[in-house]
Amino acid sequence: MSAPTLPAKSHQAAPPTQRHLTTPSGSLARAVRRNLTAHGFLIGAVLCFSFFSWYPMVREFVLAFQKTKDGRTTWAGWSNLTYVFNDPAFGQAWRNTLLYTALALVLGFAVPFFVAVLLNEFRHGQGYLRMLVYLPVMLPPVASVLLFKYFYDPGYGLFNRVLGIFGIPEQQWLQSTDTAMLSVVIAATWMNMGGATLIYLASLQGIPGELYEAAELDGAGLWRKIWHVTIPQTRLILSLMFLMQIIATMQVFTEPFLLTNGAGPEGSTTTVVYLIYQYAFNFNNYGGAAALGLLLLVLLAAFSAVYVRLSRSQDD
Repeated sequence: MSAPTLPAKSHQAAPPTQRHLTTPSGSLARAVRRNLTAHGFLIGAVLCFSFFSWYPMVREFVLAFQKTKDGRTTWAGWSNLTYVFNDPAFGQAWRNTLLYTALALVLGFAVPFFVAVLLNEFRHGQGYLRMLVYLPVMLPPVASVLLFKYFYDPGYGLFNRVLGIFGIPEQQWLQSTDTAMLSVVIAATWMNMGGATLIYLASLQGIPGELYEAAELDGAGLWRKIWHVTIPQTRLILSLMFLMQIIATMQVFTEPFLLTNGAGPEGSTTTVVYLIYQYAFNFNNYGGAAALGLLLLVLLAAFSAVYVRLSRSQDD
């Protein structure tokens, strides 16, 4: 007697060749649907960055070699750069900018780091102190500058009142060539130190506590722990913040413009960016403004490249 025959299945599996043809296309469609939103946001960000960052840079490069007169734009060659170099205010603007950068490094770079070290020592109320330090950053820059302009007033300003309590003569903070730039740096440091302080604080909290314990067992005091443990462990973030500080301070404009009307007494607070502003909006010399901006761009790019190169060689 022969074995019973099983009934044939009504639904047979697709041939292997057909499965291989349909599976990749289905996976591709699912991947496209899954990543469509992400790609949309990415394309939007790239377009915004190109329009608001790269296009102005390219346009500035083109304007630096053009001249517009009576509504007609012609190529000017190197004449804009020659005009900028021969301007008597050119050298003074660069000297003032470098002086501001040096003073800002002494205050704006060092003070936030030591404030972060101090905050890191607190075990209670650290959240409140972080908010207190970051509060000036949340204020509008114009409001902060006008507040300091009130503090610097030689008649009823807060700073002169404090000096009077200790019997120190009143100072002409913004009206004197000796103190105008320092006054601008103090205001800028107070306005911008909150962000740097929080970055330093986050870096400090990532340092293993065992390193400090080992330093204490070796008899290290506070300053030796900072020098031998804190600074080496935060060297990367300190290097990055130093570069960002240089780039930011070389482009200072808001503080001297509002505190000293830009130029200051005898041009003591005239910066490179303020000179660019004068070329463009006071003299209607957009070619000269673009040429000076191009010089600043090249200088900062060269400094950044050299600094990054030296940093990498030290790491190696």
